[in-house]
Amino acid sequence: MNAPATAELPVVVIGAGPTGLAAAAHLTARGLAPLVLEAGPAAGAAVREWAHVRLFSTWGEVTDPAAEKLLAPTGWVKPDAAAYPSGGDWAEQYLQPLADVLGERVRFGVTVTGVSRAGRDRIVDADREDQPFVVHVAHADGREERLFARAVIDASGTWATPSPAGGSGLPALGEKAASDRITYRVPDLKDPAVRARYAGRRTAVIGSGASAFTALAYLADLATSDDGTGTKGVWILRRGISGSTFGGGTSDQLPARGALGLAAKAAVDDGHADAVTGFRTDAIERDADGRLVLVGEDGRRLDPVDEVIVLTGFRPDLSFLSELRLGLDERLQAPTALAPLIDPNQHSCGTVYPHGVNELSHPEQDVYLVGMKSYGRAPTFLAMTGYEQVRSIAAAIAGDQEAAERVELTLPETGVCGGAGLFDEPEAAQAGDGGGCCAAPATLRIGTGIGAPAASGGC
Repeated sequence: MNAPATAELPVVVIGAGPTGLAAAAHLTARGLAPLVLEAGPAAGAAVREWAHVRLFSTWGEVTDPAAEKLLAPTGWVKPDAAAYPSGGDWAEQYLQPLADVLGERVRFGVTVTGVSRAGRDRIVDADREDQPFVVHVAHADGREERLFARAVIDASGTWATPSPAGGSGLPALGEKAASDRITYRVPDLKDPAVRARYAGRRTAVIGSGASAFTALAYLADLATSDDGTGTKGVWILRRGISGSTFGGGTSDQLPARGALGLAAKAAVDDGHADAVTGFRTDAIERDADGRLVLVGEDGRRLDPVDEVIVLTGFRPDLSFLSELRLGLDERLQAPTALAPLIDPNQHSCGTVYPHGVNELSHPEQDVYLVGMKSYGRAPTFLAMTGYEQVRSIAAAIAGDQEAAERVELTLPETGVCGGAGLFDEPEAAQAGDGGGCCAAPATLRIGTGIGAPAASGGC
């Protein structure tokens, strides 16, 4: 294998989502050559899969400064900083234009299947750090290719690897067999076919985070509509209900996120959803009518449901990085120096100290996990945190250690993280004192209004 000189190689960025494209923008600003590899057919492929969901973060919080500078000469106009985009808005109005500006530096339909050091598996020490990275990829047409890189930034996220319903972290018995009645995403109830699947049905929602809040609010809204009579949610929580269950509420400095928890609470209070607490799913069985019965580890059997929405978080796919020497926390599967800062038992996304190259480095030099993937199994991620990560990493790769270690981000303190706010009309989220993070929550009304999707994915 004749690998070219490392200094002449590009920095491979895995994933053309928000953090990956921001990494490319910062590398470009530093005079470095990025090569972004995206498995999907367009920028923000994962974001497009929740295009119907509205972020709890405003436009001002989900665009990267280096990316904006790259876009400015094209005539791109930044959307209203106080407005709340949907996932579709984010992809079409920001991510795709950014990928277009980067041009040939972004390749679509390319799946990374492995990363290693050229000529060195993870066992070999000799001259390891002098070798470039070798990146194996598979193209959509079946072709295989080997690429070389001076550094690798993995911004592939965790969207493709949702956690299962099983309370042990493994799929519940019967979970795979019941896959035709189970989804691991917040359903788009504006889609007629999806709407018909849940209308008038009894649906279990497993999870306690913002995605579960969003699903509960969607189902409650459907239950009050003309075609949704009989719709009922069953909210399955592995823990009990306490004062923090519904998030920060009116104390949340991101008001749209606070409204999300209040919407979930309203769904329960108004009788559109029943809460089942302390329930860890052990098995999913079918009754004589084909409906699903959830069985708990304690032997409890719940009344049958027609559908199950599993929203128990995500986990990183580390399989294609198995030949690299990564330093990961044994619990969170996040970089060891970062893990204590993001432990979900201690932190929300607003209480995580801004961090960069020092916290994201591994025993294998010049490889970085960034964005949602850097958080492993922790759910508390904000887009602006990812932008700060890649700003620092790009500076370090360029040799500017002072800039790499400088903190250039201040996060709002918040009550809880992991999702987004709900409001009847997009304009409602822009009201208040200029629409900033501390705008009065009273300006937000509870309920999704099927015409205006709920918010999610800001973290």
